[in-house]
Amino acid sequence: MFKIIASLALVPLVSATTTTTTTNNMPDVSMSHLSSFSMAVAMIGLSEIGDKTFLIAALMAMRHPRLLVFSSAALSLAIMTILSGILGHTFVSFIPERWTTYLAGILFFVFGYKLAMEGLEMSKDAGVEEEMTEVEEEIAISTMNEKMEDMEAGADSKKYKENTSILNQIQATFSKVISPIWVSIFFMVFLGELGDRSQISIIAMATDSDYWYVIAGAVLGHIICTGVAVVGGKLLATKISMRTITLSGALLFFVFGISYVYHAFHL
Repeated sequence: MFKIIASLALVPLVSATTTTTTTNNMPDVSMSHLSSFSMAVAMIGLSEIGDKTFLIAALMAMRHPRLLVFSSAALSLAIMTILSGILGHTFVSFIPERWTTYLAGILFFVFGYKLAMEGLEMSKDAGVEEEMTEVEEEIAISTMNEKMEDMEAGADSKKYKENTSILNQIQATFSKVISPIWVSIFFMVFLGELGDRSQISIIAMATDSDYWYVIAGAVLGHIICTGVAVVGGKLLATKISMRTITLSGALLFFVFGISYVYHAFHL
């Protein structure tokens, strides 16, 4: 009986010790989560300003309702980011986390070097005129294709005039939620982000255990950049110095590279 009472008396002490150990480890875990989240937000912020998807959202917002453009572009980027993060984390199932972290660090050094070379070759007053012209041409081609499809479907649309009013209301409501313009912007942004430096960076950053925090930070970064693009992206793109943005991005990737290589040697 005495042994049972003594054992019960020791339970609070063991529980307190475990709680103390867990509590002591909590700040390190929280800082790791916060670091992954912040790095993802910063990386997206510097990578997307003046980028192709940024300009698509900016130019489309000048022609269509801003909320429609924002919802389409932001959702497209969010889906791409989630898929990229999950893809990056699956590599850990085949390759040890230490090696994936090390390879991610090397990749960031390569990106940093490439951006540094691009930035140093730019003039101080370099803008985004060439990329903006390219995006405008893509938008014009997409708009022309939509008009041709509407003309082809116009002849057949007369056959459906006898539909009930309820069906018409449902179709009208659905078209407001997912309009052809919304779908067009969604796929333009999705394809524009596919294979982009920021997408590859998310795949690399998501190879560690904090991948959901990386995904969350990248999604938030995309939402912020898309919001900025929709509100006044074209004006901002003409005012900022692409040389400064590019060199800042290069510095950030070098910092990421050092951080990931250091972390890989301490796993």
